[in-house]
This record gives sequence, C-alpha cells and structure tokens, in this order.
Amino acid sequence: MVASNRLPFTLQRTARGIERRHSPGGLVSALEPVLRARGGTWVGWPGMELRAGESIPDGETHYDVATISLSESEVSRYYHGFCNRTLWPLLHSMPGLARFEARDFETYARVNDRFADAVLETAGPDDLVWVHDYQLALSPARIRQRAPDTRLAYFLHIPFPPYDIFRLLPWDRELLLGLLACDLVGFHVPGYVDNFLNCVEQRLGARVDRQRQLIEHGDRMVRVGAFPIGIEYEHFEQRAREAPAQPETQRERVVLGVDRLDYTKGIPERISAFARLLERYPEHRERVVLLQVAVPSRSQVAEYKQLKREIDELVGRVNGRFATASWSPIRYLYRSIDPTRLAALYRDAHVALVSPLRDGMNLVAKEFVACQTESPGVLVLSRLAGAGETMREALLVNPYNVDETAEALHRALKMDETERRSRMEALRARELRDNVQAWVGSFLESAEASMPVLAPLSDTDFHGWLDAYLTRPHLALFLDYDGTLTELVGHPSEARLSPAARQAVTTCSSRPDTDVAIVTGRALADIQTLLKAPELTYAGNHGLEIQGPDGLDFRHDDLVHYAQRTDTLARALEEVARDGAWVEPKGPTLTFHYRAVAADAREPLIERARELITGAGYQARAAHEALEARPPIGWDKGRAVLHVLRSRYGPAWSERVRVLYVGDDETDEDAFRFLAGLAMTFRVGPAHTLTAASHRLAGVGAVLSLVDFLARR
Repeated sequence: MVASNRLPFTLQRTARGIERRHSPGGLVSALEPVLRARGGTWVGWPGMELRAGESIPDGETHYDVATISLSESEVSRYYHGFCNRTLWPLLHSMPGLARFEARDFETYARVNDRFADAVLETAGPDDLVWVHDYQLALSPARIRQRAPDTRLAYFLHIPFPPYDIFRLLPWDRELLLGLLACDLVGFHVPGYVDNFLNCVEQRLGARVDRQRQLIEHGDRMVRVGAFPIGIEYEHFEQRAREAPAQPETQRERVVLGVDRLDYTKGIPERISAFARLLERYPEHRERVVLLQVAVPSRSQVAEYKQLKREIDELVGRVNGRFATASWSPIRYLYRSIDPTRLAALYRDAHVALVSPLRDGMNLVAKEFVACQTESPGVLVLSRLAGAGETMREALLVNPYNVDETAEALHRALKMDETERRSRMEALRARELRDNVQAWVGSFLESAEASMPVLAPLSDTDFHGWLDAYLTRPHLALFLDYDGTLTELVGHPSEARLSPAARQAVTTCSSRPDTDVAIVTGRALADIQTLLKAPELTYAGNHGLEIQGPDGLDFRHDDLVHYAQRTDTLARALEEVARDGAWVEPKGPTLTFHYRAVAADAREPLIERARELITGAGYQARAAHEALEARPPIGWDKGRAVLHVLRSRYGPAWSERVRVLYVGDDETDEDAFRFLAGLAMTFRVGPAHTLTAASHRLAGVGAVLSLVDFLARR
C-alpha cells in the first residue's frame, strides 16, 4: 500500500470534462511502474477538489486508488505553505528561503491525520503501508497510534539535511517522532542516513547503533537504511531506440539541461557556467548550444515566479552577448516535453549538464544514461545530488563553482570517444542493474526482514553520554520512583523496589561524591516507609514536602490552606470513581487513578474528575493513566529540585555539582524543563510523546543499568 501526496495522475477540468494527466516528478516516475507490476493500493490527492456530481474517470492502472480531498485553504497552507515554503527549502539546506508559520504546520498536521485515516480505512491487517516523502512525515505516527501492529515503512525522496539545519525547524521533534513510528525509514544515500541519526540522537535523545543503523525508540526498534532509487531503465532505453531524431540536435552540439523549474536545480548557475565556457573557450561559439528544458512547477509560489523572471532575464543577457545572425547559444523551453521527444534529446545530446544545488537523487541523470544508445555522450553531474555518490564515472562538479563547471563542460566537449564510451558503458551497466525494480526489491526485503535486537545498555553507552559531562567532583542524582525505579503496577502499594535496584541506589548514595534524591508524587511518609534509607533525600507530593540528611526539612507554606479542602475533594471524587477508578489521598494532594478502567469508558470519568478538581480550586495535571490534583501554588518537581540544590550547594550550585535527573512521567517534565542546559536528563518509557529530557531510556531495566554504572564509576 502506497501513500503519497499526489496520485500518479492529476485531474484537470477541461471543456471535455474531468481528465486524467500523468503527474510529474521523480516519485511518480519511480513508483507507478512498481504498482503497475505488483498491484496494490495508492492513496493520494488527485490535484483538485471534485464538485458535486463529478467523479474520477476510469483509467488502466492495474491497482486500486483511494483519493484524499483537500480544500483550497488546505492546499494553500499544507501544500504551498508548509510543504513547499518550509520543508522543501529547509530539507534542501536552503534555510534562508524557509518560512515558518504555525498555522501552516497546524494544517499540515490535520492533513497528515486525514491521509492516515484513509490508509487505515483501506489497509488490511497484513498489508505493508509504505509512506512517501516529506509531505506525509506525520502520518506514520497517527497510523501507529490507531493500529499499533501495522507494518509501516517510509521513504524520503529528497535530501535529509545536517543537524544544524534541521533543528531550525520549530517542529523538528514532531517530524522525527512521526518518522520513528515506522519500522523502516529509508533515504537515498548514506549521508542522509547519518544526518537523520544525528538529529534523532541529539533532538530526541534516542539511543542509536550507527554500525547497524538501528534506533531504540521506547519499546520498539527502528531500522534506517540507504536505498538509492533507480529508474525503469529498459523502458527509457527502448523509447530512445525508437524515437525519431529531433531538429534541435541536428545543427550544433547540444549541452542538455532538463529540470522542473525549481530554485534547487541550479538553472541560473548552469546558464552562468555555460556563458563562462563561451567566454573562456571561443572555439565553442556557433558550434555548441545549451538546450534548457524547464518544466513549469509550483507557479503559485512567489519564489518560483521570481526564479522564472531571473532565468528569462539571464537567458536574454547571454543570448544578447554571444548570439550571431545564425546562432543563439541558449534555447530555453519553458514547457513539458513529450516523453518520446525527450528520449530523443537524451539520446542525441553530446553532454547532459545535471547540476542541482541540492537534490535527493536526480533521476534525469539516470534517464540520460539509459537513453544513450548511440554515440556516447558525457554526463556532467553535481556532487550535491544524491546521484553524485553512485554515478562516479560522471564528471562531478560543485554547481556553485561556475569556473569548475565551465571547465568540466569544456573537458566533456573535447573528450575522445574511447573515454566517453568507457565512462558511459560503466554508468549504463550500473543503472541497468540498480533499476527501480531492484530498488523496490531491496527496500521491501529490508522492510520484511525480522527486526534485530539492540544490545543491552553497556558501560560504553554510559561513557559516551556522561564522560564529557561528569567533570565536577560531585554528582546529585534525582530519581522518580514509580515507572522509573519500579515497574508500573495496578496499585501503588504493589510497587516494590527489587533487590538489584535497592543495591544500586544504596551503593550510589554511600559514595562520598554522590547525593541521591527520590522525587515522587507519592506522599512523603509513604516513600520514606518504602525505601527505609535515611541517607537519601525525599521529595514527596511532587516536592511540596522535602526531607533529607543535614537538616534539610521543607514543607510549602501554602499547604495549610488546603488541609481540609483535599478531604472534601476526595469525597466528591469517590462518587465519580467507578468501573475500576479509585482515589488516592496523599495529604496536600490526591490522585484520581483510572488505569483499570476500560479504554472506551475513560473519557467521561476523566472529564468529570477534571471538572471537580478545577472546581475545588486545584490544578488537574495528567500523569500515567491518572489525574493529579495539586494546589495551584506554583510548585512542582522542577522547583523542588532547585530547592534541594540551592539548600545543599548554595546559589552557585551549577559550578559545584553535576546533576542527573531520571523520570518517566508528565510531572517529571517540569524538572526536565527547569534543568534544560543545567543537567543531564532522562525520560523513561514509551517514546511517542515529546519530552524536554536530553536522553531517553527504554524502561526500568535501563534505569537500573544507569544507576549501577554511576555506583561503580
């Protein structure tokens, strides 16, 4: 099952009614032959909103189609907005052109949810759902949320940028989480894989195995890989053999450029390089032309309108400078080209100049090679295209370096046939072998392979995380209890510390250079009774009550105002507690637990409990399958940690001590946010939610490994 922004055809309203037109672009060129051969379902947008009574005309696709309807407003904000004005330039490492609008992202998220819903309505339980490209980066998370056992894969058809560029996106972590809902995430080349792993590690704090290209995402593993895309090679080759000669290639030698009109394609730089060729090597004047085909694209976007004006003016200047009465150096075609005619141009061109400023792969380079069935030409290719990493026999250039490109063109035009044939035959053999079917086969083989297991956390992992941080002589370790040191259980009374956990905590706290504090939502007396370790510091009720060695004793001054009100609220909530819900009084706070309530019966209970809590003047805070009722006095785990640190180490505590905080709950996010940049923080458990923590740990076992490492360090 394929999900992509566009269907392989685009609908257009004409005088004859609704007509289907082949959709342009590399994604459709790569995938349409695959579904035609294998069958399946393609989910996508047909390019227009159908009116009442209109329907999609039939076509010979040999696979099913499921359509997504988008309003004009959604097209404007989702497609022209977030996709093309935000993600497209940013992912192509052109952040200066990116625009960041919150409303565009909100629309993008809603449309991604709709794509996911359409997939789920159509997909069978055993189907592989293959999501494509940057327009649908959030859809996998929605699919995984609603159907956890779905087999999910994703492929990005454009570059993935370095960490320093990707983190400019205000919603970078949301997109990363969307992709990590998949079992397999694919890119064109290893460089993009490395960039993605860097972003996941640094922005999500995920554990990464770079050698095996695995990511530990909560309780799931995600495989990442490079899968260089190919083309339908034999189809292009046959078309080139049958295509008649074109007049454009009969008079002069042709340097051919074929692109969508897009600022990533480097068309102005290409024209400048050709002009530099004519300037430096006059021998090519009146003998060589640059035939530039620019297929109209995204004409509604202002940057594309401006680019067209720039190219028009540049072509005019170059032709005005070098043209003679019988020769113009540049022939510029701003239109789509018939496939048969294009194949002939590929076949008969002496040089293909494929010089994007940045490109995921670039299939034009591969199409040119497939169509080289007669006298061999030369491929001049940008190093900044993904194809530059595999098509090594091309003349590789930096498209920003006009002089280098001009020199490569001169070399290509002067190259003897023996070298041309040697380079082209090697290119053709590789592209024949690594065609689109081989790409699909390789990707699906990886998607269907059993998931390897990441090795347990080791000292090597902890050294990598902590060695550069633990540079002060003293460590303050803060640990949550439930879900962090112990597994979550049906009732808090059943959560007991294991002997191994108790030993690790005790050993840590016995070190003269380490102080250990337990920060929990439990009542202070409750957690002290459970651990029976007077050398520890205890912060109960989310830090409203704190006790520890050296006379540390704190109880928030405002709690006296809530002593009676909590009892009243508890009685009111008892009347709501049914179907397995129950109330846990904890002195100045209380918790409404609904873990045992059936999922479809929870929402009314939660809403009524929230109303009662806020109506009684308390804050209702989400916890693990529970609602916390806390006094609205501006105190939380973050404030509690600050109080402990200031009391124990003084106002300049950050210069005297290194701090680690480990927790698994939304209530721990208060501490994560407070400690951002001041401590090493770890969020424990499922990884589908955003966190302010700097790292993630899969579960209680990983926490115990960390504490054990700290005890032995």
